[in-house]
Amino acid sequence: MAGTKALLTLENFINGKFVPCDSYIDSYDPSTGEVYCRVPNSGKEEIEAAVEAARAAFPGWSARSAQERSQVLHRLADLLEKSLEDLAQAESRDQGKTITLARTMDIPRSVQNFRFFASSILHHTSECTQMDHMGCLHYTVRTPVGVGVPPGVVNIVFGTGPRVGEALVSHPEVPLISFTGSQPTAERITQLSAPHCKKLSLELGGKNPAIIFEDANLEECIPTTVKSSFANQGEICLCTSRIFVQRSIYSEFLKKFVEATRMWKVGIPSDPLASMGALISKAHLEKVRSYIKKARAEGARILCGEGVDTLNLPARNQAGYFMLPTVITDIKDESCCMKEEIFGPVTCVVPFDSEEEVIQRANNVKYGLAATVWSSNVGRVHRVAKKLQSGLVWTNCWLIRELNLPFGGMKSSGIGREGAKDSYEFFTEIKTITIKH
Repeated sequence: MAGTKALLTLENFINGKFVPCDSYIDSYDPSTGEVYCRVPNSGKEEIEAAVEAARAAFPGWSARSAQERSQVLHRLADLLEKSLEDLAQAESRDQGKTITLARTMDIPRSVQNFRFFASSILHHTSECTQMDHMGCLHYTVRTPVGVGVPPGVVNIVFGTGPRVGEALVSHPEVPLISFTGSQPTAERITQLSAPHCKKLSLELGGKNPAIIFEDANLEECIPTTVKSSFANQGEICLCTSRIFVQRSIYSEFLKKFVEATRMWKVGIPSDPLASMGALISKAHLEKVRSYIKKARAEGARILCGEGVDTLNLPARNQAGYFMLPTVITDIKDESCCMKEEIFGPVTCVVPFDSEEEVIQRANNVKYGLAATVWSSNVGRVHRVAKKLQSGLVWTNCWLIRELNLPFGGMKSSGIGREGAKDSYEFFTEIKTITIKH
């Protein structure tokens, strides 16, 4: 990584070395709207170099024992932990999120992931069956598909999707693709990778419902649902964007929810009291605002946030990509605000009457990533969770993860799962060996 006093310039990382690029893209600080960094605008040449480096590194790295690779992952976790503050500052500046979120969730979570998988790779077992009447023994082994940290094992190539992304996913020597992002991009990846029969793991969007029954504990439900709606500016694929509230408590919930939302402070990322920072880009901010304009045009009510309340920011941050958390009501299920992923600090609150009705309405979108259910009735919680078309269902909580268990969505929310067993299976090829004696 090289740079000047005024402007940071990133470089690609290929075969263990930082490599400059002929062309660069401006990267903006979301909290000020100013260019703060130049990012390589890579293409096929850089991808070719990275793939060649990975191919050369693969035999030696994949031949290392699980214990050796585990030690490398633990060392990486130690290094991340040692540089936690620097990494949190960089993440906050690049993404616009609060420094508090980056410091307490993003970087520690990365450390946790490395430590988890460093441990889990030591505890996998293979399958074995006997066929005594045939004099045969069958067993399975798993062989790595991709690579892991000597030179060439990890390569980082920056650039745009149409240039560097397409070169990567269509390269015949790249055997699998793990992608997190939008459905249109996933469709393009699928088209480009299909001729090569690549393995795909696609973690895509969500239009996640929260279902709040009349026996919910609102003292826990409301602050958690505010967080699940607006954490990280709503730029989490697991955020709640549709809130269904049983009619008998709808008015009470709405009043308290709006009050709690107005307490959710929007501020500059370095403000330790800020609950929300800036959205990722100017284009994305305009996209999110366009949904609120559409909601107004349809006759919906904006109870707080965009166009209703005043956002106060320091002079230096007036051009930043900030937006108040926004609550919409009196909106139909057919509205684009209830159907499409907005990926911003916007949520819709609507009433429902019966359990059967709300399950049908919650499932009536193309996505199926996550859902939350709030009720003190254990039987109802199990019934509803089973019927929801979601890869993840949280009850009376949100975003509590267990890395041993599968993570991923149904329908247009993606293909495949992540987790200890699922990741292990995706990143390896299984081979059955028969020995006749």
